[in-house]
Amino acid sequence: MYEVSREALREIRNKRYDFMALHIKKGDIVEIITGDHKGATGRVLRVIRDKNRVVVQGHNIAKKHVRPSRKNPQGGRINVEQPIHISNVLPVNPKNSKGSRVRFKVDKDGGKKRLASDGSEIGIVRRTK
Repeated sequence: MYEVSREALREIRNKRYDFMALHIKKGDIVEIITGDHKGATGRVLRVIRDKNRVVVQGHNIAKKHVRPSRKNPQGGRINVEQPIHISNVLPVNPKNSKGSRVRFKVDKDGGKKRLASDGSEIGIVRRTK
């Protein structure tokens, strides 16, 4: 057996090699399935890929204290949307307006589509070239 230093082990442990499948894109309407905002829907503002998180508009809001600046001359407290783990949201199926699981299908021409579990199309991931 070979010996590995403690620092090397810590570095290996802290690296994030496991990314979840990105079944959600920026601009999608999603339903939150767990937590304080369970059952709520909102638009995805940002996808943070390396942390497996998404920011949903109007949900998971926290107060942030800011100093006076040009943008905010008074300073004070502002509301900021915090990220939610990507496993806690589902894309909304346009057919029945509920969250549904997603599968991917590649067309004959090479286009990749997202399909809901009932087969209805949610959105195109990659267009044909």
